[in-house]
Amino acid sequence: MTATIDDLSRALDATGALVAGVADDQWSAPTPCTGWSVRDVVNHVTAGNHLFASSLRGNPLPVTVVGAPPDLLGPDPAGSFHASADALVQAFALPGALDREITLPMGQVPGLQALNMRITEMLAHGWDIARASGQTPRYPDSVVEDQISFSRVLLPNLPAGRTPFAPSRPVPEDAPPLDRLAALLGRTP
Repeated sequence: MTATIDDLSRALDATGALVAGVADDQWSAPTPCTGWSVRDVVNHVTAGNHLFASSLRGNPLPVTVVGAPPDLLGPDPAGSFHASADALVQAFALPGALDREITLPMGQVPGLQALNMRITEMLAHGWDIARASGQTPRYPDSVVEDQISFSRVLLPNLPAGRTPFAPSRPVPEDAPPLDRLAALLGRTP
C-alpha cells in the first residue's frame, strides 16, 4: 500500500490520456459526479493538482483553487491538465516532500497520505471522465489495488460529514479493480 511518485505519474498519464480523448462535443456532458460536466471534473482535478503542488512547496493555499475554482482550463483543457500534472509530480519529487506534513483545506496531512489522495483522485475522476466520454481507462491494476487498500483505511477515519464521497456501493468482488474502487467511493459501476 506504499504509493510511489511513479504510481502518481502513471495515474496522471492515464488520466491525461482520457482528458486528451474527450471530443469537443463531450466537454458539457454529465458525469457520474452529480451536477458536474466533464469540463467541471477536469477543472476540479487540475485545480487540485495546483493546490497540492503549492502546498508541497510550502506556499499558502491559493485562493483560486480552494472551494469551487474558476475555470483553469482555458481553450486547451488537455494542455492545462498536463501542466498541472507536471507541476504536481515536480512538487512531490522535492526532497522530503513525502516525509513532511502539508496544509490542505481539510487540515494537515502527511506527504505520503497526500500522494495517495492524489492518486485516488486521479483514478476516481478518470473513471468519471471515461464513463461520460465513452472511453476505456488504462490504469495499472496494481496501482488501483493499492488505492483500494488505502481508501479502505482512510474512509472510515474521515470525520462525519467531511467525506467527499457518497456511501460505498455494492460491487462483485470479481469486478475490475477500477470498478471496485469506484463503488468503494460511492459510484455505481
